[in-house]
Amino acid sequence: MTNPQPSSTTSAVTARFNAAFGRVQELSRLAGSQSEAKQAETPKQLFLPGMEEFMRAMPNHVARSSLYAPIAKGKRTFHREALLVTRRDAVITYTGEQLDEADADLCMQLFFEAIPYPLGKPVTLNRAGLLTAMGRCTGKHDYEWLHRRMKALTSATLFIEAKKRDGSTKYHIGSTEAFHIVQGFRYDEVAGTYTFTLDPRWAVLFGNQEFGFLDWDKRLRLGQLAKSLQRLVSTSADTVQRYSLALLKERAQYRSPMRKFKEALTAAMRELEQLEIIAGGCIKHSTKGEEQAVWTKLPKEKSYDRNGLTADRE
Repeated sequence: MTNPQPSSTTSAVTARFNAAFGRVQELSRLAGSQSEAKQAETPKQLFLPGMEEFMRAMPNHVARSSLYAPIAKGKRTFHREALLVTRRDAVITYTGEQLDEADADLCMQLFFEAIPYPLGKPVTLNRAGLLTAMGRCTGKHDYEWLHRRMKALTSATLFIEAKKRDGSTKYHIGSTEAFHIVQGFRYDEVAGTYTFTLDPRWAVLFGNQEFGFLDWDKRLRLGQLAKSLQRLVSTSADTVQRYSLALLKERAQYRSPMRKFKEALTAAMRELEQLEIIAGGCIKHSTKGEEQAVWTKLPKEKSYDRNGLTADRE
């Protein structure tokens, strides 16, 4: 027996239903897009739960990468869409001057100062106060340094793609519209102030509690490589942390032989131990024979990761 063919009336009803359902789906999609656009237009503050006066913060993906590095003084490398060293769960490309740990200090201070303001709105700071908060002097040399670095941060651009555990894209920033570390600045010579803005997309990078807290007083007492390690330590709530020496060397943009890097790394770990940021820092061989740095994190401050706030540990 053959199956009966649908009548013309049934076909017409089905066609009308499909058309109506399609219109409902399209209206729902448009409503969702408009809602997202409206939310994007709504100014948001950089909300960092647990933030305190003596802390500074940096997004984990940025802090883990080679964006900032303890480079030697002198002429800086200029990167053009360079792929930065980072974990496999992110792809970061960068265009601009190679940034150092002093630039990282400046960025964290700007983040801190911008917290009371909606992202994308102007923030005005006294330049002397900004330098003092970073532990720097307020002479001509430091003022000139600050102006150069503000210009460098404004011209620098990033592309960041964060990935989920299954390898799919979690979010990407900078693919359709340039993402600058500092969106723009204006210097008032009479008032001695800088006015700058931060791109609202910084909220995405700090989102999902994926950022690290750094003890600011301790940081200002550290050398450059120790500062770099402090940022790395802050990105994980793991008590025992292990990192390949090859990865650490490349992340630090260290161009001298591995022997010299191991000496500098050991000295940096001693600095972190003296300030009770880590304990037991040493260089070991992994089970696969790879040299790695191993230490125990001693967080006196609160720490965040994907699972949220962790308890203070001694």
